[in-house]
Amino acid sequence: MTVAIELAGLELHGYHGVNTEERRDGQLFVFDVWLEVPDGTGASDRIEDTIDYREVATLVRKISNGRQFQLLEALAAAVADALVARFPVDAARVRVRKPQVRLDPPVDYAAVTAERRR
Repeated sequence: MTVAIELAGLELHGYHGVNTEERRDGQLFVFDVWLEVPDGTGASDRIEDTIDYREVATLVRKISNGRQFQLLEALAAAVADALVARFPVDAARVRVRKPQVRLDPPVDYAAVTAERRR
């Protein structure tokens, strides 16, 4: 049986992008995080025996605020790497969406997904 912890739609203001104005003015980034955890995680019904998703959100914010990334690919990979390094997970998948991207023709958002396995 696979157990997954998910955080969907984590919204952070970040200063990432290729264009100078993106790094200067910042914009909204939306993170979707999926963590595959070992069987039995949380079976005790004690927070100490699982991954506290508040800590996951804090780590995502720390990575996003820690430096400016030009590429969504690099940002998503850095978050996935940090999650696998910090928490006892079998895998971490991170999708980063950029809903305010300006393209011609217009799109709803640009997104990148990175996955890391232990």
